[in-house]
Amino acid sequence: MSSAPSEESAETLLRKQKALRRTLLERADLLEVRIAVLGGSTTDEVVNLLELLLLRAGLKPVFYQSDYQKYFEEAVIDPARVIAFRPDIVWVYTSSRDVRYPPIDAKEIQGFVDEELARFTAIWDSLQQHIGCVIVQNNFERPETALLGNMDAVSAAGRCRFVNALNERFAHAAESRKRLYLNDLASVATIVGQRALVDLRRWFGYKIFTTPAGSLEVARSMAALIRAMYGRARKCLVLDLDNTLWGGVIGDDGPDKIVIGRETPAAEAFTAFQEYCLRLRGRGVLLAVCSKNTAALAIEGFSHPDSVLRMEHFASFKANWEPKHENIVAISRELNIGLDSLVFVDDNPAERAIVAAQLPTVAVPDVGSEVVDFIPILERERYFETLALSGEDLVRAGLYADNAKRAVQESRFSNYGEYLDSLQMKAEIAPFRAVYLDRITQLTNKTNQYNLTTRRYTQAEIEQIAVDPARIALYGRLSDAFGDNGLITVVIGHQIGPILDLDLWLMSCRVLKRDMELAMLDAVVATCQRRDIRELRGLYKRTAKNELVVDHYARLGFALVEQGPQQSTWSLDLAAYRSRNTHIREISSG
Repeated sequence: MSSAPSEESAETLLRKQKALRRTLLERADLLEVRIAVLGGSTTDEVVNLLELLLLRAGLKPVFYQSDYQKYFEEAVIDPARVIAFRPDIVWVYTSSRDVRYPPIDAKEIQGFVDEELARFTAIWDSLQQHIGCVIVQNNFERPETALLGNMDAVSAAGRCRFVNALNERFAHAAESRKRLYLNDLASVATIVGQRALVDLRRWFGYKIFTTPAGSLEVARSMAALIRAMYGRARKCLVLDLDNTLWGGVIGDDGPDKIVIGRETPAAEAFTAFQEYCLRLRGRGVLLAVCSKNTAALAIEGFSHPDSVLRMEHFASFKANWEPKHENIVAISRELNIGLDSLVFVDDNPAERAIVAAQLPTVAVPDVGSEVVDFIPILERERYFETLALSGEDLVRAGLYADNAKRAVQESRFSNYGEYLDSLQMKAEIAPFRAVYLDRITQLTNKTNQYNLTTRRYTQAEIEQIAVDPARIALYGRLSDAFGDNGLITVVIGHQIGPILDLDLWLMSCRVLKRDMELAMLDAVVATCQRRDIRELRGLYKRTAKNELVVDHYARLGFALVEQGPQQSTWSLDLAAYRSRNTHIREISSG
C-alpha cells in the first residue's frame, strides 16, 4: 500500500505566513479571541502557526506572549500585564523541560508529584482569581533521556515515571476544574514521534524545544481545542462507498464480491475504517453517505454479513448519479447543519477536488486512495474535537434517526397543525439546574444557526448566571411520541428595572417548526410577570450562519425598535400578552 498523501508542511506555512495571514484576514465574519501564551520556551513559531489555523476556522486570535520562561512569574508573582490584556484563554505552554524532577536518590515519588502539582495549581488558581478565563495547560511529553533505561518507568527516581504520574494528576485536575483543559502534548509526542518533535539544536540555539513539524502538530492540537470552545468543531462525517467503506465497486462486482471482513489485509483495513466510523457515531458524530451509485445496490452493501455499518447508522443517505457537491448540500439541509459542519471522505481525488472547489467550507481531507491512511489523517486534523462527552452526545445519532420517523409521520397529514398534535409533544422548561449545566454550556458554544446573538459562555459563566438573581435563565427539553430530543433550547436575559434584555436565545435546529420557541416565550413571559417586568427587549446580531432567525422576533410579535446594518433591536410589551403555544400539550417545570 502507498504511503499517506503529502500535507502542507510547517516550513511551507511559516514561509508563506504573512501572505496567508493577509488573505485570511480579509474574511468579514471573523470572531476575535484573545489568547495569552505563557511559555516555558520561545513561543513565536507555534503562535504563528496557531494563528493561521484559527484564521482558517473563522477565528481571529489576538496574542499576548510572556517573556521566555516567565510563565510562573507572569501568572502568579506579577500577573498585571496578563490581567491588563484581558484574555479569553490563557495557554500555559510548558514541556517536560519545565518539570522539577525528584533527585536520583529518591525513595518515593508521591511527595515530589504533590509539590510539582502544587506549583501548577498556584498558576491555575491565580489566573482564575485575577482573570476568570479559560486555561489550557500542556501536559508533558516523555523526557528526552531515560538514565535508568527501562527502570526509568519503574523507579521512584525515574523521570519517565514522574512525568506519567504528573500527567495523571493533571488529568484529574482538568476533570474537577470547569475552566481547565489539557493540551495533550504527551499524545502529540507519541503520534509524531519523540525524535520528530524535539530538536536540541533549536533548543540550545533559540530556546524553541520543537521542530517546525512538531510546532505544527502542537498548534493543531491547540487549535482543535479552541475550535471546540467556539462551536467550530465538525459534526458530520460524509462518506463515499466504493473503495472507501469497502473495497471494489459494488455496481460492477456485486454485493457479494465487495472487500470487507477479516479474510485479507485489505478487507481488514476496510473493516477497521468502518469500526472507526461507528465509534465516532457512538460519541455523537453524525454519519452520512454521498455516493455515485444505484441506491438499491448501495443499500445491499450494508447487508453484507461482514459489514460493521448498517443502514440505521446513517443520518442521511444519498446514493444516486447527481453531482456529489449537490448531494452534500442536500445532506446539510436535511440535517439542518451548516456546510462547515461536514467532513467529506472519498478515495477519488477528482471528486475531492470538485467538492473542495464548489463547497469551500466543507472539510475535504486529502486522504489519498489507500484506506489504511484514512484514520490517521482524520485523527491528525482533529475535526471532531470535543471538550466534554455529554449524555446528549451519546444519543445524538439516534435523535436524528427519530427525526426521519417524524418526517414520515408528517407526510401523512395535510394540515401541519394536526401533524404537530399527532406528535404528542411534552416539554420541560425550567430555570438552569446543576445537572444540565454541562449541556447548556455545550449548546451555547455549538449552536450557530438558530442563535440570535451567538454569544459564547464558559462553564463558569453559566454557573454564575444560574445563581444570579438579576438573570432569567431557562432551558427547554422536548420529547414526543418518537423519542426524547433532550435539552435543545436556552434563553438568558438580564433584568434592568421593568425590562428584561434577552442576551441569548438559541435552539437546536433538529426541533425546528415544532413551536418550541412559542412555549419558551410563554415561560419567559410568565417568569417576567412574577417579577413585575413589563417589557422584553431582544437583540438580533447577524452572522454568516444565523440568517435562519432574521425574522424570529417579528414572528413572535415583537415590534422593531432599531434597525442597523448588522443588528436589530426589538421590543415586546407584556401588558396584553396572551399565551402563544397551542401544540405542546404538556409543559412541566422540571
